[in-house]
Amino acid sequence: MARFSQALVAFAERWFPDAYVFVLIAVIAVAAGAILHGGSPLAVSHAFGDGFWNLIPFTMQMALVAIGGYVVAMSPPVAAVLARLASVPKTGRGAVVFVGMLSIFLSLLNWGLSLIFSGLLVREIARRTDIRLDYRAAGAAGYLGLGCGFTLGITSSAAQLQANAGSIPASLLPITGVIGFSETILTWQNMVTVAMVSVVSAAICYFTTPAPEQAETAEDLGVALGDDRIEARKPARPGDWLEFSPLLTILIALLAAGWLWQTFQSGNPLITLSGLNTYNFVFLILGIVLHWRPRSLIESFSKAMPSVSGVLLQFPFYAGIAQILTKVPNSGGTTLSDTIAHWFVGASSNSTVFSFLVGIYSALLGFFVPSAGGKWIIEAPYIMKAANDIGAHLGWTVMVYNIAETLPNFINPFWMLPLLGILGLKSKDLIGYTSVQFFIHFPIVMLLAAILMSTFTYHPPILP
Repeated sequence: MARFSQALVAFAERWFPDAYVFVLIAVIAVAAGAILHGGSPLAVSHAFGDGFWNLIPFTMQMALVAIGGYVVAMSPPVAAVLARLASVPKTGRGAVVFVGMLSIFLSLLNWGLSLIFSGLLVREIARRTDIRLDYRAAGAAGYLGLGCGFTLGITSSAAQLQANAGSIPASLLPITGVIGFSETILTWQNMVTVAMVSVVSAAICYFTTPAPEQAETAEDLGVALGDDRIEARKPARPGDWLEFSPLLTILIALLAAGWLWQTFQSGNPLITLSGLNTYNFVFLILGIVLHWRPRSLIESFSKAMPSVSGVLLQFPFYAGIAQILTKVPNSGGTTLSDTIAHWFVGASSNSTVFSFLVGIYSALLGFFVPSAGGKWIIEAPYIMKAANDIGAHLGWTVMVYNIAETLPNFINPFWMLPLLGILGLKSKDLIGYTSVQFFIHFPIVMLLAAILMSTFTYHPPILP
């Protein structure tokens, strides 16, 4: 397994282009497919241009999800929490399991928070001299939230998009309707999946961590462990006073408190947080308060920006792809998404088999298109149409996609980049461990997702 994973790393490092190149290839492939399907080249071009900006609100919302998590993770109070948490594990192997479980838990709240907080925690634990921590295994454990956790929580791009009518592209809304969290991430079936994923991940972390005498520490790997906190500074001129004073922070927090109280005073808070604007508002205000002084927030916000460059650049292309799939008919009036949906229905004898096929397909496509929200826009038109035709529960179909599509993150290092930057490592240092997670998780979660589909009852799309 170790030799195979290293061979995969070597292949990916030599041959895999940037994720943006994959998006361009996907656009060309879908456009060519629509033309071969009988669509007019001019109609394909029009659809691409008409749909290109359909996801702008959702793009900004998902970028702020990542930034909000990053800002909170970099705040001074969280740095104090890191120091306390780093003292909890008693052994190097226990530390790896601890980081992995915390990474998954945090990813259910915010994937950006999970990625950044876990990386900083690994560095904090690595500074300890009383235990010998394998820095590579701990770093891989810090990535578990992005490999098998975050799409099962409230920052799932697909679940968030489907829960917000204003975020769903007009071409997709009639197919899926609005699907609330009560039918996706808040179902007992999803809770079972989270528990299974966590147990399996913990076991893999435990058994793949090298013994202390074989562990490669940060020092062994030549990684310098400096202070990760934002440097406390004083105003250099009178005009800087407000940047270093908590006055404005207090006033903004008071201004926001009324709205937050009114919004959360009734109903399930998790359902309330399913609104992306509400979610981002909460995390941004939390970040403002935790940083206390505007200058600290400004610096952490600036550091967070590189982590969302891929989202800002790629999502418009995904919107164009969705428009081509759903709005370019052939001479018979059938779109490419209709044809692919018919294939899924024809290959599925029941909703359980359909679930298994969707999972495998989503995982395969996820290796080449590492973007949860953007890829859902590509798949949803035909997968959800097929789900309607075969009578598969729409909410759990979203979750089957969620369960499967993140697993390739273990062997495609696209989302690993922010973590690698914090750890000072390269993808080849972690993928030897994360690929083991992939190969063990894949058959387990695919089977689990298919079995759980049989516990749901289908109902037609609910339109706003």
